[in-house]
Amino acid sequence: MSTGIIKKVAGPLVIAEGMRDANMFDVVRVSGQRLIGEIIEMHGDQASVQVYEETSGLGPGEPVESTGMPLSVELGPGLIKSIYDGIQRPLDDIMKTTGSNLLKRGVEVPALKRDLKWQFIPTARAGDEVEAGDIIGTVQETPIVSHKIMVPYGVKGRLVSIEAGNFTVEETVASVDTGDSVREITLMQKWPVRSGRPYKEKLPPDMPLITGQRVVDTLFPIAKGGVAAVPGPFGSGKTVIQHQLAKWAEADIVVYIGCGERGNEMTDVLNEFPELKDPKTGYSLMERTVLIANTSDMPVAAREASIYTGITIAEYFRDMGYSVALMADSTSRWAEALREMSGRLQEMPGEEGYPAYLGSRLAQFYERAGRVISLGSEGREGALSVIGAVSPAGGDISEPVSQATLRIVKVFWSLDSSLAYKRHFPAINWLTSYSLYVDNMAAWFNSHVHEDWMECRTRLMALLQDEAELQEIVQLVGIDALSAPDRLKLEAARSIREDFLHQNSFHEVDTYTPLEKQYLMMKLVLAFYDNCRSALDQGAGVEALVRLEVREQIGRFKYIHDTDLEDAYERIMKELAAELANLAVEEDGTNA
Repeated sequence: MSTGIIKKVAGPLVIAEGMRDANMFDVVRVSGQRLIGEIIEMHGDQASVQVYEETSGLGPGEPVESTGMPLSVELGPGLIKSIYDGIQRPLDDIMKTTGSNLLKRGVEVPALKRDLKWQFIPTARAGDEVEAGDIIGTVQETPIVSHKIMVPYGVKGRLVSIEAGNFTVEETVASVDTGDSVREITLMQKWPVRSGRPYKEKLPPDMPLITGQRVVDTLFPIAKGGVAAVPGPFGSGKTVIQHQLAKWAEADIVVYIGCGERGNEMTDVLNEFPELKDPKTGYSLMERTVLIANTSDMPVAAREASIYTGITIAEYFRDMGYSVALMADSTSRWAEALREMSGRLQEMPGEEGYPAYLGSRLAQFYERAGRVISLGSEGREGALSVIGAVSPAGGDISEPVSQATLRIVKVFWSLDSSLAYKRHFPAINWLTSYSLYVDNMAAWFNSHVHEDWMECRTRLMALLQDEAELQEIVQLVGIDALSAPDRLKLEAARSIREDFLHQNSFHEVDTYTPLEKQYLMMKLVLAFYDNCRSALDQGAGVEALVRLEVREQIGRFKYIHDTDLEDAYERIMKELAAELANLAVEEDGTNA
């Protein structure tokens, strides 16, 4: 263990000398207050330490002690429902210990509660051959999450003993003879946050993460194990979209990182998540959620660690075979912390003052997502999908963080403040957003939902693109200058925007739309356009077609319960055919 003394203090950066035996990324304790920090640079016997707590009052000559261990998280029963800060300190336990709502410096509280006993049920027997990643038993952590106890990485051999019962996270539940020694296994394991957890094999992104949000699932889907970015200006609905995805996405576990967010916004999350009912199980959404709260008034350096803490916890649940959704809100604040530390280290600044390694650090974070075959003899499949919000200053996505993120992620949901001001939510702009997973997942959609799903989607996108071009003409010369087919095209696109893409997250039915219903909604809008186009060719007037009463029913189809879909669809299609037939008779009578 290496001990040095402080030479210089610059905000969250402390320079310590006499640290020759310490290593990069070792965790250190700074001064007599034992503030926690991490070594981020070494020069001879001088170490630059990133301190994760407030450094006011520190001065030269105070001791710095290395623990010899990298920054690690504790993984085991008790993670679910917990609220941590950026370096996995449990905020509720700190409040009980200090008796204050404010974080006090130098508090040492274990991440997982040491006094709680968990009921361990073995699934392996003494004498079994086990390897890293094998499940040896389970703990029912919450009513909906069965916590699987896995053999730690690097352990392989014969199970000597294993027993059922109630244990704390530190007590031995099993022991493995590795040939060289006997390793004791507890309910808890530790993992360094800056290293990705290993897996056997990464699978291709050919399955969607179904969210029930129409603009996402139909137009810009994200793959299970995929990565998406949600850049948008203030007030465009980034946080609301992340809440909707946390609630409805097809994920077993949600890890939500509030990285540098406003304190009141994080308070809303902490208050809302326990109140939200999990639609799949009826329990509170917190029963499958881990929250990491690192607000903008907390020490800036801990922000840098918070996304690594979150993704390591998410990987742990992925290794159990769960589908995990990680929400990072927002990576811009994380990048600001990176910029501040880089400036204090006097590194050469890159674009807009961000460090030159901004792109590679972002890539290291996002590349830890994926659908994988976990370690272990079972070959479990788990998925970790990452959705990162980006908050560009003034909504300008040409700034470095947005651009570096877009080079890495494959889904871009572009939030548009003009749509948000028109109360069109989700405010995802269909002209500037994209998903590069669409081609990979085309076969899945066509085989699991309907064979012409991709054809319908392509036609919807084409109508929206045509509308954008026609709107430019309308703004120049007015709508009367358009031909009848173009007028009809504008009306069909309006129907797509208002009836299909607009979704009310507060409506009990409209908040979530299954894929089958999304398909029927596409078919209705396209049937209206195709049939009216045919009627137009046969001499019908565009004004009469636009005023068809059936359009109201097509628009209200999104509020119909899932059990009545087929009947309602058939009824509207018959109504559409009947109204067009009546119109044709009227036209014939007028012409006669």
